Amino acid sequence: MTRIALFGTSADPPHRGHAAVLTWLTDQFDHVAVWTADNPFKPEQTPLGHRFRMLDLLMQDLAVPPGRVQVHPELSHPRSIISIERARQQWPDAQFSLVIGSDLVTQLPTWYRAEEIFAAVDLLVVPRPGHPLESAGLDVLRQRTGVTVAHLPNPVDIASSAYRQTCDDLALTPAVQAYLDQNPLYPCPENSKTTLITVSPNLP
Repeated sequence: MTRIALFGTSADPPHRGHAAVLTWLTDQFDHVAVWTADNPFKPEQTPLGHRFRMLDLLMQDLAVPPGRVQVHPELSHPRSIISIERARQQWPDAQFSLVIGSDLVTQLPTWYRAEEIFAAVDLLVVPRPGHPLESAGLDVLRQRTGVTVAHLPNPVDIASSAYRQTCDDLALTPAVQAYLDQNPLYPCPENSKTTLITVSPNLP
């Protein structure tokens, strides 16, 4: 059975942290389906067209087998269950894992049609800086579906929100940075630039 990782992200902008996760996922799954969508909980997002273009450019800098990870605009929807249903129509015989950050562990049970999400997919939880994994939250999810915690060998400590505040060039891959040089979507004062990338120690 084909194993597919479903990776929906705000990608505002996509950065080296996304690249590290996607590269790791290609070693774990037969295919990684990526998309961006308007998040109903996040106001003032960059237009989807720009975010999809940046995701396409991010893929150019990934050292992964051709076709293993691809952007799928047809999966884009503000509600995750709709994206999942579209994926099931496209790959009816596949086994799906929905990739979520650790910041969403306690929030996910409140999502729109959450029980249908749990019935349709397993969950792969990626630890994020500032959002430690707690056994209680994971146990709630494990009562509803299969849950795996990702153990990236060299996780990159960065978030899109941090980039929007600092505009640190080192946070982005070369192709995405070149795009933003031509399309200044995240204006920052020059003196706001700080180094925000750190590499976390190996996770237990």
